[in-house]
Amino acid sequence: MQRRTFVKLMAGSAIGTGISLPLFSSTLQGQRDKWGALMPLKDFGRTGRKVTILGVGGFHVGRMSDYEAQKTIELAIGEGIRFFDAAESYVGGENEVKYGKFLTPKYREEIFLLTKTKARDGSGATEHLNASLKRMQTDYVDLWLMHQVDSKEDFDVLRSRGMLDAFIKAKESGKVKHIGFSGHRSPEASLYVFEQTGLTMEANMLPVNVVDPSYSSFIKNVIPVLHEKKMGIIAMKTLAGGAFWGGGFEGGRGMQSKVIDQITVKDAIHFALSMPVDVLVTGAKDAEMLQEKIDLTKNFVQLNQKQQESLIVRVSGFAGTEIEYYKA
Repeated sequence: MQRRTFVKLMAGSAIGTGISLPLFSSTLQGQRDKWGALMPLKDFGRTGRKVTILGVGGFHVGRMSDYEAQKTIELAIGEGIRFFDAAESYVGGENEVKYGKFLTPKYREEIFLLTKTKARDGSGATEHLNASLKRMQTDYVDLWLMHQVDSKEDFDVLRSRGMLDAFIKAKESGKVKHIGFSGHRSPEASLYVFEQTGLTMEANMLPVNVVDPSYSSFIKNVIPVLHEKKMGIIAMKTLAGGAFWGGGFEGGRGMQSKVIDQITVKDAIHFALSMPVDVLVTGAKDAEMLQEKIDLTKNFVQLNQKQQESLIVRVSGFAGTEIEYYKA
């Protein structure tokens, strides 16, 4: 991409408008709980809660053996992570089962726990929530998300079938402390949800990576609105679900485009952490991979605007649905 084209692209973007904030501007450092020193904490939107800047992704935990899952969870706690992601749809709920075995019995009061539902009506969502609570051996979750709201029409159908009412009722009952949604494909769909729900939604999980600003960008179009509305911001797909190594999810599609040939994992993680997000959820296939992300986070230094733009330009040729397959 030519420089003049890039500058035009970035005009009005989250980066170009100066919304990229120093990571520690609203962060508490040097905090501890009964299990030890915490990773830096950030305010989670307007919820009044604070979250560690790195979180554990649930999908990969669900694919681990019990031994590796327990090892990974214990590593996360020992290194100061207190944010744990899950979903009822991940590996048939197996991620939640493993949390119920190895996480909540010992650490429930010190962690921020979220789960998601892919139900398409209110009664189904309520059934999912009750089953999730049972699997995770807890009476409540800190955050419950509508999972993958990917079009305006999709949200209209969900609301007409009682999904939003079910979420509000779950919060009123105490089974859920906060509610929100995730969006993978369409920034326009995410903006539509905010328009239709006002301040009812409290958090959004969205793709945040160095390729994103060059195609159908959540960073450019959604994050500024999240800040304006003081929503909790959860970054996902910071390595495009493994597709930075080529070929869609975890490289499984056999394509040859490899972002990682142009930048390092450190570049990619530090770019995502340089965005104004509250927590970055990382999918690690084992404890060793989680340790790599922990080390990169602990050694993080905020990238300035010039460094951010340089990385974006370097990988702009990868923009589109081959790498960001979830935007297809």
